[in-house]
Amino acid sequence: MAIAKLFVANRGEIAVRIIRAARELGIATVQAVSAADRDMLAAHLADEIAEVGPAHASKSYLSVDAMLKAALASGCDAVHPGYGFLSENAGFAEAVETAGLIFVGPKAETIRAMGDKAKAREIAQAAGVPVVPGSAGVIAGIDDAINEAERIGYPVMIKAAAGGGGRGIRVAADADELRSQFGPASAEAKAAFGDGGLYLERFIARARHVEVQVMGDGTDVVHFFERECSLQRRRQKIWEEAPAACLSPETREALCRSAVELAQSVNYRGAGTLEYLYDETRGDFHFIEMNTRIQVEHPVTEMITGFDLVREMIRVAGGAPLSVRQDEIAMRGHAIEVRINAEDPTLDFRPCPGTVTALRIPGGMGVRFDTMLHAGYAVPPFYDSLIGKLIVWDDTREGAIARLDRALGELRIEGIATTAGLHQALARDADVQAGRFHTRWLEERPLPTLTDTETGR
Repeated sequence: MAIAKLFVANRGEIAVRIIRAARELGIATVQAVSAADRDMLAAHLADEIAEVGPAHASKSYLSVDAMLKAALASGCDAVHPGYGFLSENAGFAEAVETAGLIFVGPKAETIRAMGDKAKAREIAQAAGVPVVPGSAGVIAGIDDAINEAERIGYPVMIKAAAGGGGRGIRVAADADELRSQFGPASAEAKAAFGDGGLYLERFIARARHVEVQVMGDGTDVVHFFERECSLQRRRQKIWEEAPAACLSPETREALCRSAVELAQSVNYRGAGTLEYLYDETRGDFHFIEMNTRIQVEHPVTEMITGFDLVREMIRVAGGAPLSVRQDEIAMRGHAIEVRINAEDPTLDFRPCPGTVTALRIPGGMGVRFDTMLHAGYAVPPFYDSLIGKLIVWDDTREGAIARLDRALGELRIEGIATTAGLHQALARDADVQAGRFHTRWLEERPLPTLTDTETGR
């Protein structure tokens, strides 16, 4: 292993996850912290901490210079970017490797190619992977957008070329809506990603969101089957599960094979996820984008395969070949993850930072809780509101939902409002239990009524 000391260039629960994987490999860790994060769980678990700037992310977790300076000063061999922040910043990956350190992820040129969503479509088409009908590349302006939309057919999705996480996306039903939405979508993309470039795709109204987990060592690529992430709110995933119950075995095989072929075409290294829209009525799937990093929802894949994805991506970055062949990767049972956010669902999901006065983590067979919390921790107001992920596994999907319901009933996070009660209501919903949902399902129906006790208020 070429890595003896790892710099964790992220925060929250993913930082905890990385530190634990590194420790199992005998690697020392240095945790980056902003001025607001010295008391988060990752800071307590790491061997060392390095303050990288003030609370505002633009001057700490999003600062290439601050992160690189801290990694070098702490004597680290490698940098793990986690997800979000600088994880898909090709300039950061390039700066890390130029400085003589190892970037735990793909090469900068891969991030650059696949991070540009329009370019990724072109690469997918060249690899023979089906894509959603859309523009050939970044749209030059509104006039070109109107022409492209007429060719594609309304409704269309306006999407950020450099984006992800649902930001910079608008839906236009006609030319008038396209004209009114184009400017705001570009401005949002510019603010979120530093790039206001946009492209268009045909909008599939009742699609299922299915994604394939891959791992590569720069030569070989394997897949770890798929996840479904169709339960979303404002295009942000809130409930993820594996495998996707909506797929037939034949479709699953074709989907996963296409993901491996696409990743191999760019000599992929590290963990990556290829996202697709699956049209259940037609039985076909279309590639939409690739995330060149570990995903928030990776634990459900780990639960059904028994394979540690974070540990493997560290091994591969250190120069080791893949430790597993495709025929050695098997899928067993069903897993579900729900994202626990410090938000109040009864107040339009208003963020609710504050101090955790008491914490009770559920246990038992097939239950995992990835979190950044500890009792007495003050959740800061400066970052994403995700504070934990509750993951369950059982032999069947029905059993996993019942186990999720039980585990949510045991979970106690006192002192702040959370979305745990919403997830328990979803677990008890007849449509969710039957798998009758799509990416717009939550937007097309009223949210369940929750009491103060259910929100934690």
